[in-house]
Amino acid sequence: MAALGRCLLKTKHLQGLGGVQVTRAAGGWNKDWKPGPYPVTPEERAAAARKYGLRLEDYEPYPDDGAGYGDYPKLPIVSAESRDPQRNWDFPEHRRDFGEPIHPDFDMYGLDRVNISGKFRFSTQDQLLSFLAVMATFLGAYYYLDDQKMHRPVLPKQYPQEGVVHYSFEPAE
Repeated sequence: MAALGRCLLKTKHLQGLGGVQVTRAAGGWNKDWKPGPYPVTPEERAAAARKYGLRLEDYEPYPDDGAGYGDYPKLPIVSAESRDPQRNWDFPEHRRDFGEPIHPDFDMYGLDRVNISGKFRFSTQDQLLSFLAVMATFLGAYYYLDDQKMHRPVLPKQYPQEGVVHYSFEPAE
């Protein structure tokens, strides 16, 4: 990486920027946060529970079905909207704390996404009945008013014909 920075500084466009340093962030790369292998023995299970800050009783890994979750804990789905908005979160825009293990589908349950644990104001049955009532009202109005003329009356269009004067330029008498 340093060699790349030196090569860039030798180019014409960057020669005036002699004090530019090129660095890379040490963390934040996928390999740094990749889960370990699936725990088989009780000692591996206890080590994985400690790694994620969970008690051994609370730790349960995802099944080893080839999905690639490894030793990552199987966490319950808790939407960000159902978490306390008044708490002093480390990341208030996501309502989570630093180092807290997150669900693998965390990006799907943010404040601007799906709220899986929310309670609707109206039940599903009430919503369905309201929808059907509105649709039936519009359908009934359509069939009732289908044969009624609901436009401005207009005379038939006048096409030029032989011997018929539609307008003239003589003054009116």
